[in-house]
Amino acid sequence: MSSKPSLLEKLKSDDPKISLVRDILSVIIIVAVIGAVLFGVSGTWPAIVAVESGSMVPNMNVGDLIFVVEENRFGPLMTSLEAQAANVTSFGGYGDVIIYQPNGNSQVTPIIHRALGEINESTALEAGLANGGYITKGDHNPTIDQGNIFTSVGMMQPVKDEWVVGKALFAIPLVGYLPLHIWEFAVVVIIILIAWELYSRRKEKAKEDAKKSQKKGKK
Repeated sequence: MSSKPSLLEKLKSDDPKISLVRDILSVIIIVAVIGAVLFGVSGTWPAIVAVESGSMVPNMNVGDLIFVVEENRFGPLMTSLEAQAANVTSFGGYGDVIIYQPNGNSQVTPIIHRALGEINESTALEAGLANGGYITKGDHNPTIDQGNIFTSVGMMQPVKDEWVVGKALFAIPLVGYLPLHIWEFAVVVIIILIAWELYSRRKEKAKEDAKKSQKKGKK
């Protein structure tokens, strides 16, 4: 009585369906490995984000892919005031560009704006704000974030340390359009895999037919 083939043996099969599953699993594994490497280097997650608005123009543009690191990695997080004193620039201006969860809400898209300064609890309360933290602003925006109304979270409060996802390290232009359209990209990849599988099957069948014709011709 023959034993059932193992999972590894099944995955090595030339069956078209198994081959397609194998290709999809390969893509998933590659993505997982890249994600693990990015997390190991950056120390935070997400390690990359895409710019979705023009609030940081001209220093960041829509479609830029931003590599994010933990806020104190490769040097401490510096506000605009601290950076000016040290004469250190980042993305065309003084002060680190931070990625933060608006009002600590992890259900909405993080904001990518520059840290101008930091205020304590008492100063914040005097200004009519709920808590102390970083004061932020988009380079292209006329006013700071704090005290303004955002449709997703209401009045924006100073950014607490625990709301900071990380700071921007560098940008790659245009590549950010890929994660902005990740579902469309995934569909395209799957279609390509299926099309390649069908093409390979037809090519293999054509070879087999050619061999059969040659054998018949020799008889």
